[in-house]
Amino acid sequence: MSKQGNIGVTSENIFPIIKKFLYSDHEIFLREIVSNAVDATQKLKTLASVGEFKGELGDLTIHVSIDEKAGTLTVSDRGVGMTAEEIDKYINQIAFSGAEEFVEKYKNDAAAIIGHFGLGFYSTFMVSKKVEIVTLSYKEGAVPMKWSCDGSPEYTMEETIRDSKGTDIILYIDDENKEFLNKDKINGLLKKYCRFLPIPIAFGKKQEWKDGKYVDTDEDNIINDTKPAWVRKPSELTDEDYKKFYQDLYPMSEEPLFWIHLNVDYPFHLTGILYFPRIKSNLDLNRNKIQLYSNQVFVTDSVEGIVPEFLTLLHGVLDSPDIPLNVSRSYLQSDNNVKKISNHITKKVADKLEEMFKNDRVQYEEKWDSLKLFIQYGMLSDDKFYERAVKFALFKDVDSKYYTCDEYKTLIKDNQTDKEGELIYLYTSSKEEQYSYIQAVKDKGYSVLLMDGQLDLHIIAQYEQKNEKTRFVRVDSDTIDNIIRKSDANQVDLTENQRNALQEVFKSQVPKLDKADFYVTFEALSDKANPVLITQSEYMRRMREMSAMQPGMSFYGEMPDSYNMVLNTDHPLVKQVLADEETACAGKLAPIEADIKGWEQRQSDLRTEQNKKKEEEVTAAEKEDLENTNHKLDDLRSQRNKILSDYAGGDSLIHELIDLALLGNGMLKGEALSNFIKRSIQLIGK
Repeated sequence: MSKQGNIGVTSENIFPIIKKFLYSDHEIFLREIVSNAVDATQKLKTLASVGEFKGELGDLTIHVSIDEKAGTLTVSDRGVGMTAEEIDKYINQIAFSGAEEFVEKYKNDAAAIIGHFGLGFYSTFMVSKKVEIVTLSYKEGAVPMKWSCDGSPEYTMEETIRDSKGTDIILYIDDENKEFLNKDKINGLLKKYCRFLPIPIAFGKKQEWKDGKYVDTDEDNIINDTKPAWVRKPSELTDEDYKKFYQDLYPMSEEPLFWIHLNVDYPFHLTGILYFPRIKSNLDLNRNKIQLYSNQVFVTDSVEGIVPEFLTLLHGVLDSPDIPLNVSRSYLQSDNNVKKISNHITKKVADKLEEMFKNDRVQYEEKWDSLKLFIQYGMLSDDKFYERAVKFALFKDVDSKYYTCDEYKTLIKDNQTDKEGELIYLYTSSKEEQYSYIQAVKDKGYSVLLMDGQLDLHIIAQYEQKNEKTRFVRVDSDTIDNIIRKSDANQVDLTENQRNALQEVFKSQVPKLDKADFYVTFEALSDKANPVLITQSEYMRRMREMSAMQPGMSFYGEMPDSYNMVLNTDHPLVKQVLADEETACAGKLAPIEADIKGWEQRQSDLRTEQNKKKEEEVTAAEKEDLENTNHKLDDLRSQRNKILSDYAGGDSLIHELIDLALLGNGMLKGEALSNFIKRSIQLIGK
């Protein structure tokens, strides 16, 4: 029998479309034809099991081979094969209506075109100038057939010679794709796409070292594991089996924390193993480590849209024939099976974590530092997961003790509720840098959380949002009496002139720091507290830190840091600074202060008079008089500040107090630190 004809496509020519629009994904041709070979082999096994095929199955290994001289790549199976009628039905007729419209819609998604129309075989024309099929059906009396096509709609089909059932697909690789005649290239693609197919795939021969070089043996080189761990029953697997499979998937990786074996038959089919890796800080470091399979055929390792975003931090394998693999991502996101699978995986992960927490709290706490980032990411990105995870998410304090959210709330409720009824959660982002603040807080009997993780700021904001009258405050954001205000603040007993003097002598001597502004404030903190403290607004610091992680908030990052230099007016050393300044500067400042007082009164009188008039009624002379008064006041204040600044520049105690406060906040560096050390040595030597 010999036959010629045109492939039944409604588009004038399918092949330019395939080559043009599928080119970016041209390597998937190998996955498609090997998968077809596996399907043909499995069909034969099924027919044998039900008695429809009574012959010997024999060796069912699929062979992939390269002939560089002939320029061919061949995939051979010993499956069901095809008759001439079946070639006509499955190869020569392609349901491809509305080709131009469809290609325009999916021109950037090769997999969509191939999967939507069952064009797996025709993906071979992406890399081939000619394709041949040599096949013999398993059916009794079947005639071997050879089909050939050169990339045009025309084909030939004729009887040929073949001794064994099955099919050879022979690709004559075109000049633009000679890379697919490279042994290493094909080996890599087989390992990528066919590594876990259920039928043995042979590519070349195993090699051994002989006479100083590697030589082929007679044994086939099987590139796949036909029974990977996820298709086996959990009862058949030991912990070592799971760990070995993980190492096979991710060589050189650290041992996983634990794993979840998925096996669902209804209402969808899903198998797989998800591993929890040891993740520390970088969210993107280990993304796209979940491999997606369909009946053990590798599809992708980009599973966004199929699993919730936070689960992309997990490693492992998912296998489901119910996920529509070859359609657009927008379709995936609306597909009911995908949503069910996604929800199921989230539930199984939450179940596993809650089970670990309840059954072995000690071990769970030991793993918390590695689990923390993953769980927090899930809580932030998935409300349903948050509702589950809030039961087993942990707070860690500076003494490395762990608490659930409810446990910690109970612990601090009585002691850390302020006079307005707000529950204050104190935290530190660095035990070392904020040590003195932590100690001051602990001396008051308060508890301090360690919040030094990449997502802690976001978790803090989420927790505040979900819990009324709850506020997180870092220990260095204010004095502790202000952070947890139990009663009205103690009165600061300073005159206006004393405030002005202390503000100037301290502010004028602060070392210049890049993008940092200091404001001198006063608190009566008792003589036991530090004489000078540096604090930073919780809100502004939080906004700056979040701006580093979130686009659209960069303007906060451009703003200078704003710090309060808090002078403890109850402390003897601050009182001494004030007394020494008054003694040294009173004579120079008295006449200037008197002038300032007089000109301030003049300024007040002028403003009062002008405020009684409408804008257009104020004369030019009156405006000039007020402007001159303002200039005079600015000049007098500058004179006063220069006297105070010059005095402070030579006062070692002022410098020492400032530097000690900066040092306690980790802000004393470079030349300022060197000067502090020299001055401290001199003071000790006195």
